[in-house]
Amino acid sequence: MSGDDAGRAGPPDGGPGPARHRDRVAMSAADQAALLAGSHKLQLATINRDGTPHLVTMFYVMLDGQIAFWTYRSAQKARNLARDPRVTCLVEAGEEYFELRGVQVVGIARRVEDPAAVLDIGRRLAAVTTGMPADALEEYTTKTARKRVGFVVEPQRVITWDHRKLARPGG
Repeated sequence: MSGDDAGRAGPPDGGPGPARHRDRVAMSAADQAALLAGSHKLQLATINRDGTPHLVTMFYVMLDGQIAFWTYRSAQKARNLARDPRVTCLVEAGEEYFELRGVQVVGIARRVEDPAAVLDIGRRLAAVTTGMPADALEEYTTKTARKRVGFVVEPQRVITWDHRKLARPGG
């Protein structure tokens, strides 16, 4: 895991120096995996034709350790990703400062067009977002999948934070 300031030189004597704030709040791999597996909603940023960000909330599932989602083929995000597959995904939790935690995944969204694979993503999404048995949603999911395309995010960089690791003032 790295951050924007990764790779900067340490203290002149080569010693470890004081811990950076980002290092103190970074999640372990297990905590990162748990947050991603336990959440189902993310903020997805794609790049519009004019270079501005297009930011939307999406439901997602984890597929072989990677974020996967689907959308209508004609959706703005799908058109943006056809032009430029770079994405940033943000999954976060917490209401107060000392509860905040998150995982930001910067990566490449690989388009999934195989009908069976798109349907698989849709079934997984339906199961986690509705709380209903998969068989109750089969007709809807199958019909909807025909109009959709899937995406799997291949991470290039992951940044995490967990403010629960910080000491509360006066606590």
